[in-house]
Amino acid sequence: MNRRPIFLITCLCFGFAFFYIPILSMIVFSFNRSRLATVWGGFSTQWYGKLFENDQIINAALLSLKIALISATFATILGTLAGLALARFKKFRGRTLFSGLVTAPLIMPEVITGISMLLLFIMMAEWIGWPGSRGFTTITIAHITFSMTYVATIVQARLSSMDTSVEEAAMDLGSRPWQVLIDVTLPIISPAILSGWLLAFTISLDDVVITNFVTGPGSTTLPILIWSKVRLGVTPDINALATLMIVVVGVGVAIAGVVMHRADARRERDIQMAIAANK
Repeated sequence: MNRRPIFLITCLCFGFAFFYIPILSMIVFSFNRSRLATVWGGFSTQWYGKLFENDQIINAALLSLKIALISATFATILGTLAGLALARFKKFRGRTLFSGLVTAPLIMPEVITGISMLLLFIMMAEWIGWPGSRGFTTITIAHITFSMTYVATIVQARLSSMDTSVEEAAMDLGSRPWQVLIDVTLPIISPAILSGWLLAFTISLDDVVITNFVTGPGSTTLPILIWSKVRLGVTPDINALATLMIVVVGVGVAIAGVVMHRADARRERDIQMAIAANK
């Protein structure tokens, strides 16, 4: 009778170990005094100090954060609109084509996406003279293109499971469609929108393949810089950099979790108050 729970717990432990032991070992060796990343030479925080003195890494990190913030914001706006169209308008001319275009980057290999974006920018430069060079702008456009797909998928899934009677009740009370969208629909799906923004931000922050195709001189993002350094061997400053990235992402996820939990609790409280007021 107890074999099944023991088996499930064992599988769970192996799964967590497989994912998190390498990360924990990397965090531990980021405090290594030795120059060799895999040989422990004593506890030290010297690599964190040298990391902040490296202007190349700092500039690459700032560029990646700037691109991720802009691309995630625009991808969230466009992805939310696409998700609304697919979830609320069941029949319109070209819906199948539109749905296929929205979901294509999910199943398309990143190499194909990167090549297609590169060819697009080259043809645009020949036809209209823009962009003059590949760099920040081309990377941001490419990241918006493939990350908005994830936002649209999350928003569409949330809208499909949403109770439309709330929207219908608001329209019966005299609200116009755009008022229902702003006052009812968007607050209800705000956790999904926030989740989509975080996912788009993370995908943009760690993309290597597509960025390699659309970047240019002087526009080295942090993942590309790390990749170029790792090819020559992992050094303790890379472990320190990765540790800081894990901390930043972990704090962001924790804050988003608290915000979404409070929003859900507030919405449940409002629903209970509305039910009690109608009795």
